[in-house]
This record gives sequence, C-alpha cells and structure tokens, in this order.
Amino acid sequence: MSSFGGSTVVDGTTSVPPPHMRYANGKQTISEEPLRKPKRKFSTNFAMGVDYMEEERPFFVKIGKDGLIAALQKLDQQLRAAGRVHILSTKKPTDWIGKSVTPGQIGLINHGGLPKILTRAGRYPGMPLRNWWAREFVGTCGLSDTVIEYKGLTVVQVSQNQAAVVSDPQNHVFVIKNSGFVAYAIEGTYSVLSIVDQTHLPTMVKDPITKVVLGWSHEVTMKSRTASGTQQDYVVALFLNIPANNCAILQKGDDLELLPAGQHFITTPNVTLRGLFTLGENQLEMPTKDIFTRDQVPVSLTIYLKWQLTEPLKLTTHGYNTPYDALRDKTQSILTQIVAHLDYSSMVKQRSLGPDNLDDGSDSSSAFLDALRTRAMDDLHLAALEYGIIMKDLAVIDRQFKGDIAQTMDKLTTRALQAQVEAANVDRENSNKIKQEEGALAVARIKAQSQNTIADAQAYSIVAGAEAQAKKLQIEAEAQAKATRLAAEAEAEAVRLRAAADAAVVDHFAREMELRRTEVSRVQAFGDKTVFVPTDGLGAQMGSAMAVGMAAGLGTDGRK
Repeated sequence: MSSFGGSTVVDGTTSVPPPHMRYANGKQTISEEPLRKPKRKFSTNFAMGVDYMEEERPFFVKIGKDGLIAALQKLDQQLRAAGRVHILSTKKPTDWIGKSVTPGQIGLINHGGLPKILTRAGRYPGMPLRNWWAREFVGTCGLSDTVIEYKGLTVVQVSQNQAAVVSDPQNHVFVIKNSGFVAYAIEGTYSVLSIVDQTHLPTMVKDPITKVVLGWSHEVTMKSRTASGTQQDYVVALFLNIPANNCAILQKGDDLELLPAGQHFITTPNVTLRGLFTLGENQLEMPTKDIFTRDQVPVSLTIYLKWQLTEPLKLTTHGYNTPYDALRDKTQSILTQIVAHLDYSSMVKQRSLGPDNLDDGSDSSSAFLDALRTRAMDDLHLAALEYGIIMKDLAVIDRQFKGDIAQTMDKLTTRALQAQVEAANVDRENSNKIKQEEGALAVARIKAQSQNTIADAQAYSIVAGAEAQAKKLQIEAEAQAKATRLAAEAEAEAVRLRAAADAAVVDHFAREMELRRTEVSRVQAFGDKTVFVPTDGLGAQMGSAMAVGMAAGLGTDGRK
C-alpha cells in the first residue's frame, strides 16, 4: 500500500500487522496483550507497498515538469540504447506543402506497423518518395490529451480529481493520479481501463436501515478471455469517496482496518470493502417481537433509539454490518428480561416513556418506567459499548397487547378507565360551576367597585365645581371692589383736580361763567321744573320749614 496525492492506495504488497490488530474469525487472537482493545489504524500501516510510478520499469517514463515532448525524447533514448527501433521521426518540417502539424500537437505515422512521432510543428511534404516508403501519416493528437494509444505506444496524463486505471503487459493493474507517463510495450500492451472522476462517483452508498448517505463508490472492471473463448468482466479497482465524519472498514483475510474520510482506491484483489459507516448520531424507531409479561400477556413494543458509532472496528469485529443489527438483538434481549417481571396492569396505564415523564414517581405504573430507566438504558448502554456504540436515548413510543387475556383485560381496563373518565367529567363539571359562581361574584364585586368609583368621581366633581364657583365669586367680588375703589379714587382725584383748577381761576368773569355752566348742567340733569333748595344759610332753614309743612299736610290727609 502507498499513499500519494492526498489519497490512499491499497496494492498487493502485504506486511504483518501489529499484535493488537490481529483478528481470527472475528475475534482477537491470543497475543502478548490479550486485554488490549483494538485501535483505529490507518491505511499506511495496513500494508506497505511501492508506488508503481516510482519503480524502474523498461520503456516506462514518467511525465515530469518538462512535459510530454521531453518524456518522449527520454523514451526514444532508452529504445535506442536497448537496440530497439526508435519512435521519434527524423523528418524535418517545411512551410510550403504537406501534412500539417500545428503547435500543441504531435503527428502519428505508421511505419510498417511501428509508431513514429512527429514532435515539431510545420508541414511534412510527401516528396521525395523515399521519405514515405512504407510510411503512412495517420493524423495528429493534442499534447494535453488524457489518453493516447497507438501501435504499442501509450500516453496517459490526468489532472486534478482524475484517476486513470491502467493494466500493464503483465496484467498488473495500477492507478495514476495528478501525473502521467509514456510507455512502449515490447510484449503485450498498456491498456487504459477507465478515467475516473473521483469527486463524482456514480454509485451512492446508503445505510440500509437509517437511509443515511455513507459515501460514493465506483468499480472498474476489465474483460478477460477464458480458454473457452468467452469474455467476462472482473473488478480490478474500487474507488471510494467518503464524506467527513464517515469511514470505511477494509478486510484482508482476518485483518480489519479503518479507512478515514477522503478519496481512496483499492486495486489489490485480497483487500475487500467490509462496509461504510457514519460516525454521527442516528435515530430510529424499532418494533420488537412479541414479549410475554409475568401474567403471560403478549405485548409488542415500539422503541425509539438514538445512538452514535464511535469505534467501527469493534462493531465489525463482532460480525455486525450496521449498528442497528447489534442494538436490535441486545435491545430485544434486555426488554424481554424486563417485561417478563412486570404485570399487564402495570404496563397498560403508562402509554409512553420519554423525557416528559422520566422524573414522575407518582404514577402507579412507575415499576415499568423505573425498570426501563434503570435497567434497560443502563444495560443497553453497557452492551453497546462493547460494539463501539454510545447510546444517546431510549424511549417506548407505543405498545400493543395481544391474545384473549389481553382482550379481557382491555375490557376491564376500559371500564375502569370509563369510570375514571366519568368521575373526572363530574369533577370537571363541578369545578366549572364553582368557577362560574366565582366568576359571577368577581363580576359583581367589580361592578360595585366600579359604581363606588363613579360615585366618588361625581362627588369629587360636585365639590370641585362648588369650590371653583366660590373661588370665582370671591375673585369677581375682589375684582369689583378693587374696581370701585379705583373708580372712587379716580373720581376723588378728578374732583380735587377740578377744585384745584377752579380755585386757580382768579378772574371774576370766568368764575361767573363757570357757575352758569354748572347751573345749566344741573338743570339739564334734573329737568327745567326742578326746584333747587339751598342747603345752607337762610335758604336752608326755609327749605326745612317747607319740608315740615308738607309732611304735616300729608299726615292730615292720611288721617282723613
């Protein structure tokens, strides 16, 4: 085996594996470390070999950095040194007439059944005739063509992600990647069986149980003729494209080996592919076979399993092709032991086991749940570790009871459940009525509180209105009093100013005129028939006497 170009190659050369990787009939043989667990082991330690391209072979030249022309020249030199017919033509090109070979191409000539190569660009005329005696110009090929096969000459050039499967004259099959070669077979031929695109292999490999994509593969076959003359296809190379977090197990005799993710190919016939595996989490619903309870009632369970494969070597060492095959047998055995110690009545009440009811210890069927929690999960976890599997979760999704006893018990259980349902319905109705009364009481309480709030708001509004009205009247009275006071002060000031103005008048005529104007104003104010009585001196006394007389006269008239 050898590794180059980022891929793993498995060929026919073998080596003795270390003691801890020796297995016989699926079990580890007795060695110096019998208790040591098998470890993951990669392809470079499974079998050691030499790269086909690195071995010295006659008339086989690897195409290097100088390209195809340099490799053809080196092959021509080897043929000349061995006394063989050279393959490079000595013809010189012209530029005026003849067969054309453009830059980037080589010309092919049939020289009496032997190949001749034109490596220089130009035109090759058909004259003189001796230059083409027993020769025939066949055509041209590109210098970058992947495969060129002509008269025993084989040219193979592959690029990235390509792989060429080639059979040499001794029917030794090898694979070329990211390189190329030029070879001339003196006896036999170099046959290019296939050019493989390693990133787009045609066959998808899925887990038959979980339907998870494990990778892609491609088998390259070669036709072989038997003594009877019939042809049959034989697989000579296997290509694998393993995605990340997946792996493959190879088998060579009793030896097993883990192949990591990546692009790989296998050409040796005694190395076979044991299987592809995923190292991620998987989950599946698993139906069990019929299990009998302690009172002989058959029951069929549907189990939810979640697991992760961590050590595929352990699984294949025990002879299982998928983790599900190993878990199915162990789960069936553990559940059979648990259910055999339980009664039908303890199993029929609890419908499922999962994260929602793992911690509920008040259920009367807790014996069934406790057994599954403590025994099934623990026992299955320990058993799975022997196969390199870690159990993540276990749950009972459904159960089906069978038989006449189960039907009779189902009827009894149904009656009990109906009674429980009726009692629960009565309790629910009573509870609903109580809740309705409580709701009506709460509504009345809320209405009373609302009315109290409305009354408080109205009273507050009335008090606030009265206070505002009183405040308004007080402000208006204060404003009126202030206005009256200001008007009186203004009037008094005006009187003082007028008196002062009048006192300042010293002219007799002016004074007289002012008195006359005052008299006119008084007559205009009270009318021209008004009698004005003096208020001081003799006139005042006369006025008083007149008033007394008039009063006396009025009193006399009243007595009459």
